Amino acid sequence: MTAPVHASSSATARRNRWAVSFADLLLLLLAFFVLLQASGSRRDAMLAQVSQQFGGRAMRQGVELRAAELFVPGEALLSAGGQARLASMARRFAGAPGGVEIRSHGADASRRRFDEWDLAAARLGAVARALQAQGIAQDRLLIRGLDQAEDPAGQGQIIRIAPGALKRH
Repeated sequence: MTAPVHASSSATARRNRWAVSFADLLLLLLAFFVLLQASGSRRDAMLAQVSQQFGGRAMRQGVELRAAELFVPGEALLSAGGQARLASMARRFAGAPGGVEIRSHGADASRRRFDEWDLAAARLGAVARALQAQGIAQDRLLIRGLDQAEDPAGQGQIIRIAPGALKRH
């Protein structure tokens, strides 16, 4: 009679060990994603390091520019300084192979005529047109998206310009 009780407790112990290992894995994944979310503006660099640790290629580095430094306040019109910065970016990416990806995240609190979505989208279009005017072919430009996530650091809208894959038609 004691043998069946011992066999049943052994099977339960094996199941519990599996559950504990699975719970450990889930907690490690949760910790990684919390750390990734907390890293904020350093997220791309952190992901590049993780990718390299697992044998992957380094992520292509881009440039993040505060929209407030490129545009007239509350508008989608490039300032003279913004035009100069984008001309510099265009020279940097003109000779690089592949496409040029443009993204936006955050929102500008100083908007006037536009709501948050319209202003962010209009600014992305203005950046793309400025890069095109500086010699980057339109078929190399790829506008990826608008992330309107909250900006606890108070940086406003950030525009990221980075090498990317060519878009396919």
